[in-house]
Amino acid sequence: MKKIMIFSLLGILLSGLIGCSSANTGGGGNGDTVTIGFTGPLSGAAAYYGERTLQGLEMAAEEINDAGGFEADGKTYKVKIKALDDKYLPNEAAANAKRLVQEDKAPIIFTPHSGGVQALQVFNERDKFIIGAYTSEPGVVQSGNELTVQVAPQYSGYIEPFTTYSIKTSGKKLAMLPPATEYGKDWSESLQPEWEKQGGEVVYHSAIDFAKDTDFFTIITNALKKKPDVLFIGGASEATAKVAKQARELGFKGGFIVMDQAKFDQMKAITGSYDTFNNSIGVTPLIYSDFPGTDGFIDRYHEKYDGVDPSSESGLDYIALYALIGAMEAAGTVDDAEKIRSHVQDGLDSIPDEKKVYSIPSITKEGSFKIDRRLTIIEDGEVKEYKE
Repeated sequence: MKKIMIFSLLGILLSGLIGCSSANTGGGGNGDTVTIGFTGPLSGAAAYYGERTLQGLEMAAEEINDAGGFEADGKTYKVKIKALDDKYLPNEAAANAKRLVQEDKAPIIFTPHSGGVQALQVFNERDKFIIGAYTSEPGVVQSGNELTVQVAPQYSGYIEPFTTYSIKTSGKKLAMLPPATEYGKDWSESLQPEWEKQGGEVVYHSAIDFAKDTDFFTIITNALKKKPDVLFIGGASEATAKVAKQARELGFKGGFIVMDQAKFDQMKAITGSYDTFNNSIGVTPLIYSDFPGTDGFIDRYHEKYDGVDPSSESGLDYIALYALIGAMEAAGTVDDAEKIRSHVQDGLDSIPDEKKVYSIPSITKEGSFKIDRRLTIIEDGEVKEYKE
């Protein structure tokens, strides 16, 4: 009888403890805090890129918290960003995501590379979390994953204008030096047929593994032996800038097609001048954009990060977090991923003008933000808008 009474008491105590634990969970974090996860490169060749992406999330979270948090279903929550380094490796991204879901109950996990997104898509619908996908790879939403939100504009919209400008300005011979990633491969496979359709010729094609290669002399020399008019380059800004700089040092006089991941303003920090990129085309850096909330965001970013310029990754992830928190408010939940995803348009609609670093009027049925696109060319060492 005593044993039965002891076990009964233990059962009551355990039930009470479990009940207290559940009451403090907050549906996605600890207490009244919602944890938003991030897995991305915070070390290695792409660390600069990963840090800029993360800083946009952290800045939005800080602003939301300073304003008193947000409300869902009558309860007020604060936002916590938990970041884990995946070194730009998909398998590490997957391991990080599992940890963020299991330990932190993160309802949303951001990742800034297509390999990471695809790794998370293997299990995110099963584990019920939204992927904040900072990648322009169209395939991440074409796969039909219903809990993926594509934050960056798809690169498919860049292929035709990049080709048209480069052939007209520099010539028809193209050497392709993409990064040795799935993203680089997919970009190349989209660019080559358009280049050939417009009468161009691909004279060289080889990938650069930025995780292993630090000196690009051999591969660039081999490419320049084919006398290209244009080099297709890309990847993280710092590494891409080194490729462009070395190509100029080896005598290349033509233009560059720059993949959308690399940004001219960040590359200038490596090369020291925009002259390195004369006759090149790429996406418009955030600091040259003019959306309603751009100037205010840049000022706040400068103040927070000691005068460093924000990148488009910073700005887009910043506004994406506002949209997803707005979706939680509209959905009345912080842990029902499917319901949150169904209210992302409401989240976008709720963003005030002063927070609109970019203009994102809607999200497609597949899950991609529709973002007003801007393209940039470099001519005579100056940044200019490219008008299609």
